[in-house]
Amino acid sequence: MTTKPFFATLALAVAFSAPAFAQDKVKTKSDSEKTKTTADGMTTKTKMADDGKMKIKGKSDAGDKMKATTKPRKGEMKEMSGKGVMVGGAMMTPDKDIVDNAVGSADHTTLVSAVKAAGLVETLKSAGPFTVFAPTNAAFDKLPAGTVNSLVQPEMKPMLTKILTYHVVSGRFTAADLKNGQVLTTVEGEPLTVVKSGGNVMLKDAKGGTATVTIPNVISNNGVTHVIDTVLMPAN
Repeated sequence: MTTKPFFATLALAVAFSAPAFAQDKVKTKSDSEKTKTTADGMTTKTKMADDGKMKIKGKSDAGDKMKATTKPRKGEMKEMSGKGVMVGGAMMTPDKDIVDNAVGSADHTTLVSAVKAAGLVETLKSAGPFTVFAPTNAAFDKLPAGTVNSLVQPEMKPMLTKILTYHVVSGRFTAADLKNGQVLTTVEGEPLTVVKSGGNVMLKDAKGGTATVTIPNVISNNGVTHVIDTVLMPAN
């Protein structure tokens, strides 16, 4: 459903609850946010706000003025806000699980390969909910040369699993839920410390390293993912 025309129609219905004007002279001009309609001596301007509210202003040739505001029903607001977040050239949408969203990101091919090698796909596709801090390919590239190729070898599966589960927390934590100084217990068992500074959300790992959240609040149907720029490391 196209949301804006619906609200424009609703706005006109609210504005003109009196007997309708003849529709033989109608002019409409619109852009991505505003619609201007002129019909038989009445000019009506509508504007969509970010929260889905529609503001309507009308003025007749005789000088009569009107104002009205409408807001979407809950289901319509969900439709508007449920379009997802762009990550790695793909749209991450709330109807998919964490793994299915991650598979679409060109920036997370290393992470997806590592999750498969560690046998964690089914875990991260389960009901959860989980909060995942997802390092990009560039984050893995910061590791010493050969580290990733070594970790995905079958004999290194326990260490790979340990590192990956250190990036997962049980429960759903959006950026607003993360507080400065908060300690999160990871699925691996060791803590991560939240550091918030100047609008940035960072995570301090068990070895004292830090990662910055570059894309927060990627919502999936079984949790939330935050894209980070550095691989987090447990103590051992």
